[in-house]
Amino acid sequence: MSGHNKWANIRIRKTAQDAKRGKLFSKLIREITVASREGGPDPEKNPALKVAMARARDANMPKETIEKAIARASGGTDSYKLERVIYEGYGPMGVAVLVDVLTDNRNRTVAELRNIFNKHSGSLGESGCVSWMFKRIGQIVVEKSLSEDEIIELAVESGADDVKVEGDGYYIYSNPSVLSQVRENLEKSGVTVISSIVTMIPNTTVQITDEKEASKLLRLLEALDEADEVQSVYANWEMSDALLEKVTA
Repeated sequence: MSGHNKWANIRIRKTAQDAKRGKLFSKLIREITVASREGGPDPEKNPALKVAMARARDANMPKETIEKAIARASGGTDSYKLERVIYEGYGPMGVAVLVDVLTDNRNRTVAELRNIFNKHSGSLGESGCVSWMFKRIGQIVVEKSLSEDEIIELAVESGADDVKVEGDGYYIYSNPSVLSQVRENLEKSGVTVISSIVTMIPNTTVQITDEKEASKLLRLLEALDEADEVQSVYANWEMSDALLEKVTA
């Protein structure tokens, strides 16, 4: 598995801990509020909101909290000031990094991100320097409750484009526009969905084999992910499961 996917799944499985700290819920509330303001409060007519709500439910966010975030979009002013910006840069070993941000102050955000990159052996780059290396795609992670042949058949019938089999589950990929449809069909068939997100998958990857460099890279990604205004972090790296488990232990 590409290392960035494995690391993302480790983060997904830590959602309970993250939620207790309030970080994850805050990010999801902003995502729901902005999506609702931009595309309307009806998830059936607003794909971005539907995906954001699914992510919130995966993180065990209470229904009331989700509903309040949607209501805030029509009555509040906080989300109106937020804009989505994608920042690009490089990590250790030249790893390409994309940082998806919701901010109300670009100057503050740029300064914070530059400081994080510099502190962790990376550098903030210009717009367009690495984004060409990534493709926007829908990703669903499900438990291995069916055989490989069964899940592939079901996923394709549901509108998915590809299925990858990994040790910890099946990774199902689709066009972002049909992500919610694929998830719903899978759940109707009794498949347990771990997560569903719109993500950025790299076209090429950097293989990390050195433990010191691996630790530097993951510290950078963790620091970016923990920044208040950062919604998601993507990077084009790979490393063995053994090395990843060693540096994330």
